[in-house]
Amino acid sequence: MQGQIMDYPLTTNTILEYGNRVFHHKRIISHLPDGSRHEYTFGEMYARTKQLANALKHTLGVVEGDTVGTFAWNHGPHVELYYGISGIGAICHPINIRLSIQQIEYIINHAEDKVIFVDATLVRMLEPIAARLETVRHWVLLNAPEGFTTSLQNAHRYEDLLEAEPDEIDWPALDENQACGMCYTSGTTGLPKGVLYSHRSTYLHAMTILSPNAGNVSNRDVVLLVVPQFHVMAWGYPYLCVLAGADMVLPSSNLQPAALIKMMQAEGVNKANGVPTIWLGIYQEMKKDPPAEPLALEEYVVGGSALPKSLIKAFQEDFGIQGIHAWGMTETSPLGTLSRLQPQHDRLADAERLRIRAKQGIAFPGVELRIVSDEGTPLPWDGQTMGELQIRGAWVIDSYFKTGNRESFTGDGWFRTGDVSTIDADGYMEIKDRTKDLIKSGGEWISSVALESTLMAHPKVKEAAVIAIPDERWIERPLATVVLQDSSDLVTNTDLKEFLARDFAKYQVPDDYVYLKEIPKTSVGKFDKKELRRLYAEGELGE
Repeated sequence: MQGQIMDYPLTTNTILEYGNRVFHHKRIISHLPDGSRHEYTFGEMYARTKQLANALKHTLGVVEGDTVGTFAWNHGPHVELYYGISGIGAICHPINIRLSIQQIEYIINHAEDKVIFVDATLVRMLEPIAARLETVRHWVLLNAPEGFTTSLQNAHRYEDLLEAEPDEIDWPALDENQACGMCYTSGTTGLPKGVLYSHRSTYLHAMTILSPNAGNVSNRDVVLLVVPQFHVMAWGYPYLCVLAGADMVLPSSNLQPAALIKMMQAEGVNKANGVPTIWLGIYQEMKKDPPAEPLALEEYVVGGSALPKSLIKAFQEDFGIQGIHAWGMTETSPLGTLSRLQPQHDRLADAERLRIRAKQGIAFPGVELRIVSDEGTPLPWDGQTMGELQIRGAWVIDSYFKTGNRESFTGDGWFRTGDVSTIDADGYMEIKDRTKDLIKSGGEWISSVALESTLMAHPKVKEAAVIAIPDERWIERPLATVVLQDSSDLVTNTDLKEFLARDFAKYQVPDDYVYLKEIPKTSVGKFDKKELRRLYAEGELGE
């Protein structure tokens, strides 16, 4: 017997309509690429989104099932695109502007984008490849001043398109399992792969992430979205902020630490997100030039790579701001876990509490985790046993767009993340490494992530990335690449070895160290170990 409950669609239109009904007065504040500030309300965004939907249908010829690309920073019009494109049954496809131009060309053609909305400041990146984009019929220029010129064919100014359309539309009846958005992986291990999100998965992810045990976002919050809208739908924050009634502050290309600090001060931001490199830069800027008045910022949610314990501790002790560790992937919409302390942790010593906060945390309701051996056998949750992390749930993909890639999935329905982790008895998961980044030295596993986190706790170390290098005796040994806080600092290999020896066995401590001006980063701000390995193999890393 089935329950007698209405069939109510869980779609992005449902989010938009709810936000307009009860939070129409809440604000979206954009700090645009030209340095100007623009503020408007959810209600005004709602009206403009309906104008956009009409323009998509009437002028641009977009129909249900079409893919529409966006190539843009975080700002109000990009939020409108999130809702307007999916609202008519098309698929919103944010394109990562930090990928190589070859990858961008591949992604647009693979996705079969019919229209691309592009920020005026980014147009020059796409002009050279426009003729090779096989399916793009129209270009729409965002934040383009009057008289802006481009070689792109069939180009329209966004504001002109909206001005010509009414702000009323009857949204189509959409199946909540229809696709509403698509993002591509960063392509660090091959060609980028498309991940197709449904309306249902997007709605459930947003509802869960705004909850107290997760992002803890409400109508009392002012949230700074540092995570780019061109990466995994900005972690779902443009959806969850509308559901929660939280003011959104969008920084566009103004991502320098000083600019973000000034923005947080001016807008009264109390919650934010971003990758660790962003928050490391903000911390260093605040230490160098402390704000005249304390920030309203209470906490920042971090994902993408490990947040060093030293940064969690320093931000808390120096500025009273809490770092909240999360984990996820493009394939998981993206958030799957988050680490908040529970009442049973209150009695623990500070060091132990910090150790738990530095873990990636517990799974959200709606997803499940497990760790397995190389043979696929489930492993115990004892906080010690390491295995491949696998996940399944309401917002986890079951195949990649067009390609499938069944090797990424188990026969019993789990997604293979490629991360190696432990899970403790309370369900707190901790990433130990990527499977491809683990170092096996003399038959023993060494975690590059653990070494990096400890190295970055050294007072003279700004950044550190560790890779495996060949060794005749031990097969592999760790090599540490290090960026110092100050290039004039005097730090020796012996200093770093002794610092690491406090927490690691002798065989785990790297013998070799390379000092760099900068560690190469991926398109989403992670250390690019693939590039480090290439540089080492080609003799370009230098010792």
